[in-house]
Amino acid sequence: MTLTLGTGPLAAGAPDTTNYVIDGPRHKLLFSPFPRRIRAVLGGETIADSERAMLLHESNIFPVVYLPVDDVAMDRLTRTDHSTNCPFKGDATYWTITGGDATEENAAWGYETPIEGASWLRGYVAIEWGRMDRWFDEDDEIFGHIRDPYHRVDARPTSRRFQVRIGGRLVADTTGAFVVSETGGPNRHYIPAADVRTDEFTRSDTTTHCPHKGDTVYWHHTVSGADDVAWSYPSPLEEASRVAGYWCFDGPTVELRRLDDQLR
Repeated sequence: MTLTLGTGPLAAGAPDTTNYVIDGPRHKLLFSPFPRRIRAVLGGETIADSERAMLLHESNIFPVVYLPVDDVAMDRLTRTDHSTNCPFKGDATYWTITGGDATEENAAWGYETPIEGASWLRGYVAIEWGRMDRWFDEDDEIFGHIRDPYHRVDARPTSRRFQVRIGGRLVADTTGAFVVSETGGPNRHYIPAADVRTDEFTRSDTTTHCPHKGDTVYWHHTVSGADDVAWSYPSPLEEASRVAGYWCFDGPTVELRRLDDQLR
């Protein structure tokens, strides 16, 4: 995400505020080693187990894990007639994966004869992340997508006073927020639940997962009828541990106001 999205150096619209020029196409590829063991499991069977995985960083796309064919259970893969073409990589061959009682059609692909400029993809297989039952980074189970080693989440306390209004109604007032800066995204302000009018909210059925922060829960603002305008991470991953139980707000009816810049 750091390299390929937003203003990252490999994004299609990289910034002009540099003293260098990347000599290459607008759509860029970077193939770099993933530093740890990675495993994929389907139907209780290990389909891939590698300490030599690579990440393909491609402009405007999340990083994709590629695994050496020697580290993939190729006997569990069946070649299909399906094929796609990428103008930057070439024609992709696809395989159906079988593990235990589970079968995932066209869930793996590779470039057996990649175009010039992407020859290093030969001998590697990619597996669609959501088609496997489980993925492991060493012994940590990973959800959503691989954690990009170039991605950061920083939470910093701020004593500046912030208020949150929804539809003009004051729902939070704090001097104890955290400013969370995440690569490729805007700063977010997480507010202690004690400084939120939690009685005006009801728990939503919506949940999401961030590989860098963890599982998210959402709330509706019952008074205004605004859905999913607040969220938090009750048990965040280590990168976001400082904002456990804190609330964040966003939506067309949400207004975040900074009242002063005074430090305690």
